[in-house]
Amino acid sequence: MISGTVINVGYLVASVLFICGLKMLSRQKTARMGNKVSALGMFIAVLMALLSQGMDYRYIIIGFAVGALIGAVAAIRVAITAMPEMVALFNGFGGIASLLVGWAEYEKGRWAWIGQPTDFVTLLGTVLAVLIGGVTFTGSMVAYGKLAQKLPGRPLLFPCQQMLNALVLLVAIACGVMFIADPVSMYVPFLVLVGVSLVFGVLFTIPIGGADMPVVISLLNSYSGLAACAAGFIISNTVLIVAGSLVGASGLILSSIMCKAMNRSLRNVLFGGFGGRAVAGGTVEGEVKPIDAESAYYVLEAANSVVFVPGYGMAVAQAQHAVRELAEALEGNGAQVAFGIHPVAGRMPGHMNVLLAEANVPYDQLLEMDDVNAQIDNIDVAIVIGANDVVNPAAREQEGSPIYGMPIINVDQARTVFVLKRSMASGFAGIENPLFYKDNTRMLFGDAKASIEALLGQFKE
Repeated sequence: MISGTVINVGYLVASVLFICGLKMLSRQKTARMGNKVSALGMFIAVLMALLSQGMDYRYIIIGFAVGALIGAVAAIRVAITAMPEMVALFNGFGGIASLLVGWAEYEKGRWAWIGQPTDFVTLLGTVLAVLIGGVTFTGSMVAYGKLAQKLPGRPLLFPCQQMLNALVLLVAIACGVMFIADPVSMYVPFLVLVGVSLVFGVLFTIPIGGADMPVVISLLNSYSGLAACAAGFIISNTVLIVAGSLVGASGLILSSIMCKAMNRSLRNVLFGGFGGRAVAGGTVEGEVKPIDAESAYYVLEAANSVVFVPGYGMAVAQAQHAVRELAEALEGNGAQVAFGIHPVAGRMPGHMNVLLAEANVPYDQLLEMDDVNAQIDNIDVAIVIGANDVVNPAAREQEGSPIYGMPIINVDQARTVFVLKRSMASGFAGIENPLFYKDNTRMLFGDAKASIEALLGQFKE
């Protein structure tokens, strides 16, 4: 056993590392180091927790080895396009871990509480850990299924759905109150609380469509942090309370930022059933004008400024390295190059930033939406790579569109727009994009990576 002073100092160091790491994650240049700093803090926190218990380490080492092996294999084998569903899985595992901690502590202390006063904070923490942890687990599994296309991506709606959700939540609250009032005798309500929390996670997530999955992932991440915080109160672990609070708060803030980027409220995201019905968007007029790589090259060769706007299609095609090479070729030809990053492009927060960082695109070339829009009128060519809803001018022009009012990157205001797509299929929002029919837009159909490489080949000839 190690002295309490050493343990507390270790927890303090871990907490400081968490805060510093989180701060570093807010900037692209320091994000990788911030991840390492946070990982070091977690290692110290786990080490201090183990040393404080004086437990048999054989099982701990076995669990550590198995978990490390699974994590390493997953990290190495996961494709960047599958990263969103992997994040959803991790959120779910965090939630179920908190639920099991609450359940295990209840089973351990239930008989010891007979005839003894019980701590309200511990009981409340148990209820919250079970409820939030269960919702996080099954909700994350549904999100994983939608992102991995194992479940329908559209919102799944049925009559009286919100009434059923409210009823299930009321049952959960009633069970929690009964458990807190008499934890020794109320074992059945506790089990009902466990089951209801798992059911509510499914009901909570199925009405949310694929277009809103980035917000859902961020929100579920927040839930996993709140569940961990509640578990920290159960086992009186300071660093778990701190870490859970940080994750919970940062997830909620990020969810709010992403909702603002879509000009929608969190309530609308969670209960709006976005994309569940036929959507209005007005009649799209005009004619699609295809272009081939050779003709596109002549336009790019004469351009003085080019902005790339990546989307999920770039991730699917794994085109980020080819895009970086094309950007370098354009710079070598005298053009100014930038990348416009929309806050909700892709299927998780920061998806495009991760892709471009993997391809070693300079951080100072990554511009936020407002910075791009401020200069878009002077851009010679905007190259849209697999993005759809985040560049859809219907958000500005068509009041009947479900994305009306959503801030977008105004690529249609550039002098020329190249859109790289496999087909004319709609994006997550399920609506047509008037951009494709604009007079200054040219469609370069095909696999994004192959199209970029064809353009690059023209520069090398």
